[in-house]
Amino acid sequence: MAANQKENVLIVDDVIANLVILTDIIKKAGYVARPVTDVHQAMEAVDALLPDLILLDVTMPDIDGFEYCGMLKKDVRTRNIPVIFISAVTSQETKEKGFTMGGVDFIIKPFEPQEVYLRVNTHIKLYKMQRELENYNKQLQKTINAQIRRMNEEQRLVMLAMAKLAEGRDSADSNHVENVGKNARLLALSLQFSPKFTKLISNEFADTIELAAPLHDIGKMRIPDSVLLKPDKLTPDEMAIMRTHSKTGADTLRSIYSMGEKNPAIEMAIEIAESHHERWDGKGYPSGLKGDDIPLAARITAVVDVYDVLISERCYKKAYTHERAIEIIKADAGKSFDPDIVEVFEKIQKQLKR
Repeated sequence: MAANQKENVLIVDDVIANLVILTDIIKKAGYVARPVTDVHQAMEAVDALLPDLILLDVTMPDIDGFEYCGMLKKDVRTRNIPVIFISAVTSQETKEKGFTMGGVDFIIKPFEPQEVYLRVNTHIKLYKMQRELENYNKQLQKTINAQIRRMNEEQRLVMLAMAKLAEGRDSADSNHVENVGKNARLLALSLQFSPKFTKLISNEFADTIELAAPLHDIGKMRIPDSVLLKPDKLTPDEMAIMRTHSKTGADTLRSIYSMGEKNPAIEMAIEIAESHHERWDGKGYPSGLKGDDIPLAARITAVVDVYDVLISERCYKKAYTHERAIEIIKADAGKSFDPDIVEVFEKIQKQLKR
C-alpha cells in the first residue's frame, strides 16, 4: 500500500439502510468505504482491490456471511484479512460459529457509531501491524539467507585453498580438487535415485561432499618430496610412507574440528581423508575396512578421485583417455570400488567434469 493511500473497508450487507449508515461511519473514521449488497459483488470487489477489513452481514440470500467467510479463509490472498460479522442475532451459538469460521469480531445491530469506529479502527491497526511484521520477517530472512550464503562461500574457499596446498605438490592439473568435489556431488545426487542409497543421501549430503571431497589428500602435505614426486615405482618402504597420508590427513582435520563448533563438512572430510583408500574387498588401507563398513562419502570420493587421476598426467604416468579410465574403474567394481556406486557412475559418465 502506498504511503498516502487510505485503508479501505469492504461492507457487505443486503439492507441498503445498513450500508448507508456503515458507509458514513467508515468515511468519518478516515477510511475508504466500499459498500456492496451481496457476496457476488463482494467477490468482484475483492478481485479488483484487496480490502484491509471486511464488514460482513451474517444473514444474506444465496451465500450467507459465514459461508463467504469460510471461502475467504481458504484463499491465500484473503485468508489474513480481518472479517467483522454484522448481525442482529446476539446468541452465543451465533458468535461461536462466527469465530470458528475465522471472524475476528462481532458488531450487533442496531449500530452504535462509536462502537463501530473503535472496533474497525482497532482491527485495521492490528492488520497493518501484522503486515508490517510479515514484511520485516521476510526482509530479515533475506538478510539471514544472504549471510548464510556468504559464510558458506567463505567456508568453501577456505577448504578449497587447503586442498590446493596439498594438490599443488604432486599434480600438474590445477583443477583436480574442483573436479573431485563437483563430480562427487554429481555422483551423490545421482545415487539418490538408486534404491540402496535413496534414504542415505540427501541434497544436504550432496552439497557437503562437494566441500569435503577436495580435502581427500590433505595429508600429502606431510609426505616428503622424494617420495611424493618420485617418477619411478615406489619401494615398499616408500609406499608405506605414502600410505600414511590418509591417517595424517584425517588427524590434521580432526585437530581443526576440535578447535571449533560442529561442522558437517569437516566431519565428512575426516571420513573421506581417512578412508578413500579403503577397498570394497577389504584389502585397502589404513584400516582394512570392507564393503559398507567404509563410509559412504569415502566410497563415492574414491571413484571420482581415481577417475580424475586416471585422465590426468602425473609425474609417474601419462593421462588415460576417458573411455579407458571408465573401463579400468568398471573392472575394479567389487574389488576396489562399491559396485552399486560404479554402476551409477557409469550411467553419468558423460556429465562428469574433466
